[in-house]
Amino acid sequence: MIVSVIYHLASGQKFDLDYYMKSHVPLVGSLLGPCGLKGTQFLHGTGSPSGPAPIKLIALLEFDSLAAFGAAMDKHGAAIMGDIANFTDTQPSIQFNEQLT
Repeated sequence: MIVSVIYHLASGQKFDLDYYMKSHVPLVGSLLGPCGLKGTQFLHGTGSPSGPAPIKLIALLEFDSLAAFGAAMDKHGAAIMGDIANFTDTQPSIQFNEQLT
């Protein structure tokens, strides 16, 4: 199961990519790794055919199941979500995905 964490930015909103990569990503890894996080990918939007990228960043978090993700977030979600204000003034959209082969 893949969890997508998607950051849309409206005009004027901030996103500190340096803080995100150097502080938030290690925080998430250290907290969720022991709780079943199997892998991650991070996609930084750099543009689109019509101009600026509509999405600033997409984080893909791999877990064995939705239950495993839920248990990890029950334990550490407050710390992870509480750190978001340190790098952006928006809240992410979170989506659960089934990987197709």
